[in-house]
Amino acid sequence: MIVKAYAKINLGLHIVGKRTDGFHDIETIFHRINLFDTITLTKHNTIAVSANAADIPTEHENLCWKAAALLQKELRVSEGVHIHIDKHIPVGAGLGGGSSDAAAVLQALPEFWHQQIEQKTLQFLALQIGSDVPFFLGKHSAYGEGRGERLTYVPFDMPYWIVVVYPNIHVSTAWAYHTLSEKRNGTFPKRQTLGQTFSLSPLQYIVSAGNDFEEVVFEAYPKIGEIKRKLFELHAVHALMSGSGSSVFGLFANESDARNAMKVFEGQYFVHLTEPHFTIA
Repeated sequence: MIVKAYAKINLGLHIVGKRTDGFHDIETIFHRINLFDTITLTKHNTIAVSANAADIPTEHENLCWKAAALLQKELRVSEGVHIHIDKHIPVGAGLGGGSSDAAAVLQALPEFWHQQIEQKTLQFLALQIGSDVPFFLGKHSAYGEGRGERLTYVPFDMPYWIVVVYPNIHVSTAWAYHTLSEKRNGTFPKRQTLGQTFSLSPLQYIVSAGNDFEEVVFEAYPKIGEIKRKLFELHAVHALMSGSGSSVFGLFANESDARNAMKVFEGQYFVHLTEPHFTIA
């Protein structure tokens, strides 16, 4: 069985506050792009993971392995599976590659094992793997609250060309949360919710939304901020860092500007283009 695991960008990201369990409450808009890993499931007597990239863990710390192990226990099956990850989404880029891979396994493996499972159970298992994983179980863009797991899916037709630039810098998500929380003394401003703004006027929202993490990430990694500024110079309608970084995306109104921006960054960084109106099947 072969399935695709698509990457995401965050069209906006606000930190609302710190929780008593050590996590932070956030607001974000998740949106998929046409960049994906390919997951291949084949029969095996145990759970095994392989990948086409040397920097992908293949033991218990791999999120696909965790997904398979959780399903194996939940469904009470003795069968194993060999999971091969053909990796195209950069690792540690703020594009949700590992989370998307895990969600793809959660969705495909019950059918592979000839089992059935309720969607709410998949959501429960997904959150045990990671805060972003539940989003990838749905097909549309989504407004995320809480840790990002409380989701309102919104069919959204993106009218812009999306150019993603990944500068090969790994930004620790834990570091980003900790540093931002310290800088703001643990308090975060009250704002109109992203969900309200997005639902009222999505096109106006996506060209005005911000990412709170930029405040500390750009200071620590100036190159990432420079990429954002350059995208604006190249006529992006909007540009923003995705997640806690380090990928930055630019939204372009026409193809020629988008492809010109790609040429500027190609050869130096990982660059990817998603066409307007992209949706997954």
